[in-house]
Amino acid sequence: GGGNAGGGGGGADSRIDELKEKDPADWTLDNQKAVAEDIEKKGNSSELYSKAKDAMDAGTTWSMQLTDGSTLTYKIIGIEHDDLSDGSGKAGLTFLTTSTNIGTGMNATATNVGGWEKSELRAKMNAGEIWNLMPSEFQSKVKSVEKLSNNVGGGDENKNAAVTATSDRLFLLSYSEIVPTSCSRWASDYPWTSTEGTQYEAFKGKVTNNCGANPVIAFGDHWWMRSLFPPNSALFISVGSLGDPSEADPASGWGCVCPAWCF
Repeated sequence: GGGNAGGGGGGADSRIDELKEKDPADWTLDNQKAVAEDIEKKGNSSELYSKAKDAMDAGTTWSMQLTDGSTLTYKIIGIEHDDLSDGSGKAGLTFLTTSTNIGTGMNATATNVGGWEKSELRAKMNAGEIWNLMPSEFQSKVKSVEKLSNNVGGGDENKNAAVTATSDRLFLLSYSEIVPTSCSRWASDYPWTSTEGTQYEAFKGKVTNNCGANPVIAFGDHWWMRSLFPPNSALFISVGSLGDPSEADPASGWGCVCPAWCF
């Protein structure tokens, strides 16, 4: 709430002044959280908004050590993009993992029925083995956001499926959050492929190919999206190693997990 800045207000202001001078590449987790909360409160009138946007446009990455000793790298992909699950507005910053050392299937069986909502991978990311890879100082900063998905299934019988919202701490990106527009055949045959959220700011003008290579999302291996492969009830879409966001893998197959989240 903006009204209760009482005696603690000065500390926050001096912290903002300090962050205005600091190179975003040197931002700690605490700094990233402070920037996100300032933007959440003040929008683009935040004095840190342009710093965050510069870091996003430059593709600045940060790293943190996971509980298994491996390193996760990540970058900003959205500013005031995601809706907070508590209804209080937009999350200040959205981040995406750029490393590929977490990997698993979406489901034990090759099915996308029930979509992201019912997937085993979603359960592991919001509690369980993937959430537990995250250090506690990170976990305490994550805010739950509403994500839109076809949570019914793929295939022609579900071509007009309605998208529904789930509340997520860690999530996978959707096809429509990556591309500017759905590929022409999917857009007309499977209209839900255009409505699982809007393209993140970091991808605007950089991801232009809805079914081909895009260097900005090429992480060297294929990584899962939460979107079902539209014509089929056994596959989820993945981003290929060259950044093609229209590839597909069996739900029971192996893919890299690149969690996104909001502070």
